[in-house]
Amino acid sequence: MSAGTTSAELEATVRGYMDACTSGDADAVARHLAGNARHYFPPDMYDGPWVGARVIAQRWATAVRERGSSWTVDAIVVDEPRRRAVCEWTHHKGSLGVILRGAEWYEFDDEGRITEIRAYYASPQAPDLTRLELGGFDYAGRGYPHA
Repeated sequence: MSAGTTSAELEATVRGYMDACTSGDADAVARHLAGNARHYFPPDMYDGPWVGARVIAQRWATAVRERGSSWTVDAIVVDEPRRRAVCEWTHHKGSLGVILRGAEWYEFDDEGRITEIRAYYASPQAPDLTRLELGGFDYAGRGYPHA
């Protein structure tokens, strides 16, 4: 993993993380994450949020092993001064025959490790939900509108 916070280094971290996820190597995945990293998902997805580098790494390694998962980075934008990035990706769930497209918001620590991932999926709106937002994410506490 690249250890830094320039645009090129942050992009390399995201690409390295996605490649590590595809490899199924939990240790390689964890190296891209801060120890207390959080991975948020839409409600009822993957029992999220996942908390901790080891938990995130092991969950993706399991997805590769059990579902033949692999990921591609389709586009990426980096905000170097704020240590943030957005990545559009494709998740191939090989054994299920499913292609899931989405985007993730990444935040990084001072060493350029990923501290937070917020996953957003391209899918229809769930008609039975009145709030369509990430499960476990503290919108109000972070100043997002909540009315």
